[in-house]
Amino acid sequence: MAFDPYRRLLKIPGVPTLLLVGLLARVPATAVSMALTLHVAEVMGLDYGPAGLISMASTIGMAVGSPLAGRFVDRHGLRPVLAVTTVAQAAFWASAWAMPFPVLLAAAAVAGLLALPVFSVTRQCLAAMVPVEQRRSGFALDSMLVEMSYMVGPALAVAGITTLGSGVTLTAIGAGLTAAGLGLILLNPPVRSVAELEAEVVKVPRRQWLTPAFVALLGTAAAATFVLTATELSLVATMNEAGQTVWVGLAVAIWCVFSLVGGFVYGGLSRGFSPLALIAAMGVLTIPVGLVGGGWHWLVLALLPAGLLCAPALSSTVDSLSQWVPSAARGEAMGFHGTALLLGGAASAPIAGAVIDGAGPEWAFVLAGVVGVAMVVAALPFWRRRPSGGGSGTPLGQGAAEPAEAAAVPS
Repeated sequence: MAFDPYRRLLKIPGVPTLLLVGLLARVPATAVSMALTLHVAEVMGLDYGPAGLISMASTIGMAVGSPLAGRFVDRHGLRPVLAVTTVAQAAFWASAWAMPFPVLLAAAAVAGLLALPVFSVTRQCLAAMVPVEQRRSGFALDSMLVEMSYMVGPALAVAGITTLGSGVTLTAIGAGLTAAGLGLILLNPPVRSVAELEAEVVKVPRRQWLTPAFVALLGTAAAATFVLTATELSLVATMNEAGQTVWVGLAVAIWCVFSLVGGFVYGGLSRGFSPLALIAAMGVLTIPVGLVGGGWHWLVLALLPAGLLCAPALSSTVDSLSQWVPSAARGEAMGFHGTALLLGGAASAPIAGAVIDGAGPEWAFVLAGVVGVAMVVAALPFWRRRPSGGGSGTPLGQGAAEPAEAAAVPS
C-alpha cells in the first residue's frame, strides 16, 4: 500500500518530531523574501528596483552562508551553529522595520549569511536518522512539507504587511525564526548516526566527495529550481496577459498540489529514479505548456505532468547526495545543495523575465524546459563517473554499494 512506507518512516524514533519542527521552522523562513520585498517597495515607497536589490543581497548572503554553516555543523556540532544564527536572526528582524535603506541592504546581506540553516539541517538530520533504504520516502515527505511551507509562508507575509503593517510582520517573522532556532536547539537531532560516528573520522578531505560528478548533481538541482521559477513566472505572466489575474493564486496552489501528489506517490514506490531522468522529463513536459489556450484552467491542467515531477525531482537530488557524501561532510554538502537551489531560482527570475518581456510568456515555458534538458545533457558524462557510495559511513572508492537510484540513469 502507498501509505506503508510512510507508516514505517514515522515509526522511527524522532523522525515525526523532526519533520514537524522542520515544517514549522520553514514557514517563517519562506516568508522572508516576500516580506522584505513588500516592506521596501510598498511601505518604504522605494518601488521594486530597490526591493530587488534587498532580495539579491539576502540571496547572495544565504548562498555563501549555507555551505559555511554546514561545514561548522560537521566540525562543531549543531547547537553552536543554531545558537549563532538564531541570535543573528532575532537581532535583524527585531530592527529591520526601522532601518533606512542603505543600512537595511547591508544588514540583509549579513542576515542572509547567518540565516538559520533549517532546510539543510532538517535534511542532514533526516539522513542520519533514517536507514538508507527508507531515505527516498523520507526525503520525498520532506519535499512535500517544503512545498506546504511555500504555500503558507509568502501568503502570510502578504496578509501581514497589508493588514498589520511591516513593523508587526517583520517582528513576527523574527519571533518565528527565533522560536524555530530554539526548538531545534532543544530537539538537538543527530547529524550522524551511531554507526556513522563509529565508522568515520571527524575530518574528510573535500577532494573525496567534491568531485565533478557532485558538481554535476548540484547543476541538475539548480536546473530544477530554474525550471520551477521560470514556470511560475510564465504562468503568472500568461494569466495577467489574458486578464485572469484574479485566479493566479488558485492556479499556483493547484500546481503545488500536483507536486504534493507526485511526491507522495514517488515516496511510496519500491524503487526510485535518477535525478537526471526526473529533471529531464520535467523539462521536456514543460516545453509545450505555453502552446495551450482556452483559459487558465487548461493552462494549469497542462502543467499536471511536469508538476507531478517537482517534488520527486528535488527529493531525488537530496537522496543521491546523502548516498554519495561521507556523513562527516554531509552538512557542508547539504549546504552546497541549498546554494545550488538558491542560485537556480535567482538566475531564472531575470532571464525568464527578459524572455517574457521580449518574446512572450509562452517562450519562457520553452526556455524553462530547454534549460532543464540542457543541464541534464551537460551533467550526463560526469554522472557516469559518479562515486560508488559513501553516504552510509563507507569511504568513497572503497567498494561501497551502488545507490539503487543510479540504475535508472538515462543512457
